[in-house]
Amino acid sequence: MTDTLDGRHVVVTGGTGALGGAVVGKLLEQGAICHVPNAHAAAPAHFPFPAHERVRLAHNVDLADPAKVDAFFASVTDLWASIHLAGGFTAAPVEKIEPASFAEMMDTNARTTFLCCRAAIRSMLESSVSGRIVNIAARAGLDLRRGSGMIAYAASKAAVAAMTVAMAEELKGKGILVNAVAPSTLDTPANRADMPAADFGKWVSLDAAAEAIAYLASPANLAMSGTLVPLYGRA
Repeated sequence: MTDTLDGRHVVVTGGTGALGGAVVGKLLEQGAICHVPNAHAAAPAHFPFPAHERVRLAHNVDLADPAKVDAFFASVTDLWASIHLAGGFTAAPVEKIEPASFAEMMDTNARTTFLCCRAAIRSMLESSVSGRIVNIAARAGLDLRRGSGMIAYAASKAAVAAMTVAMAEELKGKGILVNAVAPSTLDTPANRADMPAADFGKWVSLDAAAEAIAYLASPANLAMSGTLVPLYGRA
């Protein structure tokens, strides 16, 4: 293998989303073969790479279901890196958060990350690959006062951050590097629609976020592990 992503197999959960599409595009530029699990029966219309020769879409994969996660990862041969972008967001005053909503955030963000990390690590240990894992936390999961008004989301992303650092420590003797990025607000069409009065120039571009994620997932990253990378732009 080369010291680039050329020909390497990389999983990207949430790969059909706005950030996911940017990350898949960046990885394809670098020659990677991208395996993208999708919760639905077909890729969404806005996904730009459904027919790309180095994109492997897997449909009807529920990332909160351990059996489906394990089956998906078992289908990926020679796994080099696993990037976990799948997740969700909700905001509400603490007194209005229902237990089901809190549980949904923990499932959508923390449980999916745990299950995908576990499956990826099993694959890497079995094949003795010194691979890469990249999770996605959030500013509100690191700077906890920012979780005001979004308690369930902040708690779930703080859990992702804690898992990332703990796994990096546990796996450092195996050569598997585990990191996370923690964006502030990403410059996506959905966020622009939700916050039309915001200063978009302060947000983090999808290209900048994808560049950071691709680096952490690449063989060029030789030593960074257990790092929670703040991607705050000018926010």
